Amino acid sequence: MAVAQCPASCGELIQGWILDSEKLISCPIDWYSTVEVRSGAPLADERPLSRAMINQVLALFHYPVKMSQSLRLEIHSTIPIAKGMASSTADIAATAVATAHHLGHTLDEATLAKLCVALEPTDSTIFRRLTLFDHNDASTQEACAAQPKIDVLVLESPETLRTEDYHRTPRRAGLLAGAPMLKQAWEKVRLACASHDPILLGEAATLSAIASQPLLPKPHFSTLLDVAEACDLYGINVAHSGSVVGLLLDRRKHDVEQVRWHLGKKHLTAHWPEQHLLTMVEGGVTLL
Repeated sequence: MAVAQCPASCGELIQGWILDSEKLISCPIDWYSTVEVRSGAPLADERPLSRAMINQVLALFHYPVKMSQSLRLEIHSTIPIAKGMASSTADIAATAVATAHHLGHTLDEATLAKLCVALEPTDSTIFRRLTLFDHNDASTQEACAAQPKIDVLVLESPETLRTEDYHRTPRRAGLLAGAPMLKQAWEKVRLACASHDPILLGEAATLSAIASQPLLPKPHFSTLLDVAEACDLYGINVAHSGSVVGLLLDRRKHDVEQVRWHLGKKHLTAHWPEQHLLTMVEGGVTLL
């Protein structure tokens, strides 16, 4: 038996046209999918993509495909689905590592990335460090230095959007229009990580959120920016292919209850009724 976990993401710190293609850096948070793989008959209600990942891992290590039917997969996750929180990436990445470990093998991050993108566009939560990632083909994997410490007030909306549906929409013109702003955002991320500066990271995320508005607008976005400014927060990040929004802050320095009060006063809680105070964490899949 093997058990592995992978974190969720509060959208992306940045996403857009960077270095000649669309790339992203996820915002990993302390909310996890935990996957157990052991010998046994498959369950009837398991998630198809995770079973597909088991089959990919078997093929990678040259096991017969029929062996899949002797492996039981159990996923334990409360990560919201189809809201831009990397729930599917967490499931399949943890499944891959747990399956490999159960079989007596290990997976490096580059191999894991290739396995994941073969199934779907993948979040960079699979990497230990914040990583600029081509989520479609894994051709770019540029890790940053150690990330600044940041808390995230995650604003969860009931609205859902499947990632594959978002990627089917024509977006190239909008992505190219936002490229200059994303170039600035990527430079700020690198500086933020090199200097452990949460303010710079917040500025980068906010730039990317602004550039995302023409592609997938968040309601009352200018009001969210006003709240961030009124409370002197680090910034805002969004799910570029989902509905979730993050307010970037430090719970030791910022008055979180005051932030919640402003959200209520501005009637923003009508659209984001669920709020979760979480911490940005290292990414990567961990064996338990």
